[in-house]
Amino acid sequence: MQIKRKRFGEVDGKTVEAFTMKNDHGMEVTCINYGCIITDIIVPDKEGNFESVVLGYDTLQEYINDTLYLGAIVGRVGGRIKDAQFELDNQTYTLTKNEQNNHIHGGYTGFNRVIWDATLFEKEDEVGVVLHYLSPDGEEGYPGNVDVKISYKLNNANEFIINCDAVTDKSTPFAVTNHSYFNLSGNLKNDVLNHSLKLKSDKFLELDRELIPTGTMLDVSSTPFDFTKERNIKTGTSSSHPQSILVGQGYDHPFLLDSRHDEEIVLKDPNNGRRLTVETDENSVVVYSGNSLEEDISIRGVPLRKHLGICLETQGLPDAVHHPTFPSVILGKDEKYRSITKYRFDMEA
Repeated sequence: MQIKRKRFGEVDGKTVEAFTMKNDHGMEVTCINYGCIITDIIVPDKEGNFESVVLGYDTLQEYINDTLYLGAIVGRVGGRIKDAQFELDNQTYTLTKNEQNNHIHGGYTGFNRVIWDATLFEKEDEVGVVLHYLSPDGEEGYPGNVDVKISYKLNNANEFIINCDAVTDKSTPFAVTNHSYFNLSGNLKNDVLNHSLKLKSDKFLELDRELIPTGTMLDVSSTPFDFTKERNIKTGTSSSHPQSILVGQGYDHPFLLDSRHDEEIVLKDPNNGRRLTVETDENSVVVYSGNSLEEDISIRGVPLRKHLGICLETQGLPDAVHHPTFPSVILGKDEKYRSITKYRFDMEA
């Protein structure tokens, strides 16, 4: 196993580096310390062809211009916060409004827009990088100085593991996620409509017209949101279900997970046999089927189009600060936050 680093570019006079992890089976994961962005994941198909299975760019400037959060860590809070404000400890906090009247994915200068300090490590059974950032009190309107560490690890079981650890000196909302867009077809040969998805989830959150949770949890049964058995993504993109139409024909919804670290999320490409199994200790996954991927840009030579990738964002529930019935996303003073999400790549038997 090995990890290599190289210069990727420069922003605001600071060097941005790329780190490529490679295991003994040839699987590779590359990330940069700008936004903790995962730029590439390369895995084999059933014929032994090694290809990229995420959307990513080849230059730093493309990531600086990016509005899609490709591969990035987003935070302090993933998803939308209604009216860009919340109350905590009898005080009202106003956040950056970066989507109409609302706050999304940490604001204009969220975790995806800063340079993180990086420390590499190599062990016999895994290699990786620890990325560190101190988010100052008041950043994008959030209270407290928050010390955050993101660990990216690759092992010989073809498992890529993301650990997040954080501590704050003042209570604050905190619910980060990784925003990678997966496409198991390899090098973006096809879109993800024929991918199948299976979730251990029997409830999803209803969204309003601004795509913010209403607070109502809907039963998945007899709907295109029922992934308790394998379901093709295209069954949602062609559905007349009001919630599918609302988000632009597809999915952009939080699903409540019924189990943890128990193969609760499985994505497959039936054409080449690639399978991605995601396990997490987070209580939900936001499934986004790329309904708005319509900018006039290309991803490594492939024109961007709807449904070119799918996000599986493991995280706390969006807008939880306004819904007392949701699991809390408040990180208390001196409390230790820790989350683990594991991505395992293999072949369907």
